[in-house]
Amino acid sequence: MGMFDAIDAAASGLSAERLRMDVVAENLANAQTTKGADGKPYQRKTVALQESQSTGTSFDAILGNRMGGGGGGGGGVEVAGIVADPSPGKKVYDPGHPDADANGYITLPNINPVTEMVDLITAQRGYEANVTAMQTAKTMFNRTLDLLR
Repeated sequence: MGMFDAIDAAASGLSAERLRMDVVAENLANAQTTKGADGKPYQRKTVALQESQSTGTSFDAILGNRMGGGGGGGGGVEVAGIVADPSPGKKVYDPGHPDADANGYITLPNINPVTEMVDLITAQRGYEANVTAMQTAKTMFNRTLDLLR
């Protein structure tokens, strides 16, 4: 494990959690959007994350796998994609709405504000955990340098 691997892993986590917060904010902003650019109601989006594959070919990762250690430490996280939630939207009776169908129903997006707020809090806590990990690594580096003086 290299000296800056902990900071790299925390930095990848920070960017992933920031994207999760941005997607949740977009979902909340479009919670009442009945017609998007495609003419359909807005679809809830989620962020799919996966283990970073960029460090799997380093020397210590290959050596660790051969020795049975499972690799050379955490490589962080990366965004696999932003995925639309396929669940159907809510039907609401509102005959005066311009997007109402022949029966007077509109289809609202499949967004539950409570679920979105829980996702936002989860992303915020993940962001804070990555900041703490980065600060801890920085403190360890500084103390190591102090020992060498």
